[in-house]
Parts: sequence; structure tokens; C-alpha cells
Amino acid sequence: MISEPKPGEWLDTKDFEHIVRLTPLVSIDLIVRSPDGRVLVGRRKNAPAKDIYFVPGGRITKNETLAAAFKRLTQMELGREEKIENARFRGVYEHIYGDNRLGKEGFGTHYVVLAYQLNLDHQPQLVNDRQHSEFRWMTPAELISSADVHQNTRAYFL
Repeated sequence: MISEPKPGEWLDTKDFEHIVRLTPLVSIDLIVRSPDGRVLVGRRKNAPAKDIYFVPGGRITKNETLAAAFKRLTQMELGREEKIENARFRGVYEHIYGDNRLGKEGFGTHYVVLAYQLNLDHQPQLVNDRQHSEFRWMTPAELISSADVHQNTRAYFL
């Protein structure tokens, strides 16, 4: 019997491969600012943008509302749930990469990104996770000038 995935549920590798190869993914990028105005970035462990600093975020899953995806992503990336109502929508962006997370040849990854800025009243203690080897808080000027920060993240500040 064929069934739809539950909200927040990851797809099996074969289904995910077909989706990445054939369609854009919809994601949320979190432009997280500390009280002193610095921005959170993490060095990515996986393609696309492997080994480059990028703002936190992730895909919206099938049947998952924007509000639910935002809560899930902030819990995963920041260690605490935040509500989408507490963030400011910054716009829609496109990120197109020549590679993919699966390491498969012949197709890249296309994201339609909904960017949200979240201004925190404190600087959370972050722990490296399965997606990032390290985190840094950088000023917008540092982000713009750093070759270690992906151009798609720098674009939020230009």
C-alpha cells in the first residue's frame, strides 16, 4: 500500500534521490542573530556546500506546515524550539548546486529557500551535530569578506 510520509519524516534514499534529481526542494534558512548582532553559521559536513560555512536551516517535508518546519528546524539547529511568528521573513531565494547530498553523478540540487531572520535575546550554547563540524558567530562584515562562507549565505547581507 502506498502512503504519504508523515510531517517531518525523512524519505528513503531512493525516493529522495528521485526528488533531488527531478524537482526543486523547498527549505528554510535561518538567519540567526545574537544580541550583539553577530550571525550564526555552521561548517557543513554534507554536500551541497560541504566544508563551507552556511546559515542553519533545512528542508520542509511533505505535509509539514511552515510553522511546524520552523519549530523542528530551530530545535534541531539551535537546541530549542522557536515560533515562526518570532522571526522576520526576509524573502525567497534560489540556491542551485552542481552536486547533491547523495554523491551521485549527473545531477545537482535546486532549492527554493524561504529566508527568516530570528533575533535572539541570548547566545545559545551550540553543540556540533550530524550536519555541522563546527559553529561560529560572525559579524555581517566578516561573513561578506570570508571565502569560507558560502556565497548564498553572503547574499543575505549584500
